[in-house]
Amino acid sequence: MQDQVWTVDAVRDLGVTTDVETAGAILGIGRTKAYDLAKTNEFPVRLLRVGRRYLVPVHAILKLLYVE
Repeated sequence: MQDQVWTVDAVRDLGVTTDVETAGAILGIGRTKAYDLAKTNEFPVRLLRVGRRYLVPVHAILKLLYVE
């Protein structure tokens, strides 16, 4: 994911949700830090917890970036 260029269209193409690692990459947050923020409920956008997984609504990322 590090070499990915995150354009608005690329983010929208992710679908409804994405994983914490991808969301972190879009927001300029490293993988380890992204998971640390998720575990402490400090991730910059709302997360959905499904079992042991964290899902990030793509709409929330776009809203944070002022793109809706």
